[in-house]
Amino acid sequence: MTGYISKILFLVIINFIYQSINSQELRKEQIFTDHKFLPFYNLKKASNTAIFQGNKKKKNYFEGWYFKMVSSDGSSIISIIPGVSLSEDGKEQHAFIQMIDGISATTEYFTFPIEDFSFSKKEFAVKIGDNYFSKDHLILDLKNDSTTIKGKVEMNDLVDYSTGRLINHSIMGWYRFVPKMECYHGVVSLTHQLSGNITVNGKNHQFQNGKGYIEKDWGSSMPSTWIWLQSNNFQSESSSFMLSIANVPWRKKSFTGFLGFYYLDGKVHRFATYKNTKVKLVIVDDNTLRIKIDNKKNSFLIEATRNNIGMLQAPSSGSMDRRIPESVDAQMKITVFDKKGIEIHQDSTAISGMEMVDDFWRMAGDIK
Repeated sequence: MTGYISKILFLVIINFIYQSINSQELRKEQIFTDHKFLPFYNLKKASNTAIFQGNKKKKNYFEGWYFKMVSSDGSSIISIIPGVSLSEDGKEQHAFIQMIDGISATTEYFTFPIEDFSFSKKEFAVKIGDNYFSKDHLILDLKNDSTTIKGKVEMNDLVDYSTGRLINHSIMGWYRFVPKMECYHGVVSLTHQLSGNITVNGKNHQFQNGKGYIEKDWGSSMPSTWIWLQSNNFQSESSSFMLSIANVPWRKKSFTGFLGFYYLDGKVHRFATYKNTKVKLVIVDDNTLRIKIDNKKNSFLIEATRNNIGMLQAPSSGSMDRRIPESVDAQMKITVFDKKGIEIHQDSTAISGMEMVDDFWRMAGDIK
């Protein structure tokens, strides 16, 4: 009898350990469809763009986080995008998880009932079914007719974009508080270290000592046209770069705006429409760009060419009905000059995220 009880206890312990490894509870979890009012939550999300912003939304809304993971040898490049989609009339609502394999350029899109989406009222952490996402780690347990994805990846030594001031706490600066913009952007981590692994259809992707990056978007629709570049896999190991140039509609008009950063030697060089920065965009062809950025102290010359392209689903009026091309293995070179035109730094990579969407040619030229 004692031996039987011991076996039962052993199985219970093993099951508890298994559940702990393959799931994660949210601190102060809130199921999206169950709440009406959350005291003080609006103050929290105003000072932290990483946490879920759409707690009051019922329709015409999307929100998604972009987790990019690159193995130490560059043989595995996987991006995971969890999020929610609420159609313009509110009749179609679902949560989703997208995956893009940067080596094969294959993509997968998994849908979930909106009731399967929950978020933490305390910090950035969300759950979609048995899948968990935070700035510390993610857990995947996905399956459809053709694809099975499982794994856990941990993030360490995150570099935060935050300036520590509420009014300029995000990469959008004061633009984040402008009402009724189609799309808002946030950066959760400029760069960080990875450990763990993800298995896709039996193929193991090992991310021990790899590098990761996290950003997000939320609103009603992505811009009508945009260009986006990102990499933190340069020869300078701690460096990270991101630049987004987009046609931004607002109040029945539109303007071309930009935002981004270059994290170099422990310093964040910030680029934005709202700062004293100028951008010159030269579009060489459908896959190649040259961009010059000038601020008070330096000039930055970026040359980029995209390669393999995967098609991602993107939001339009809340619904994920749009298809956009993304390359995760684009080539990029950055050269930095001082104000006298003397080259002071140069770096390059063959592992860059790059999007050139719709009528991007019309944005070419000088942008202020």
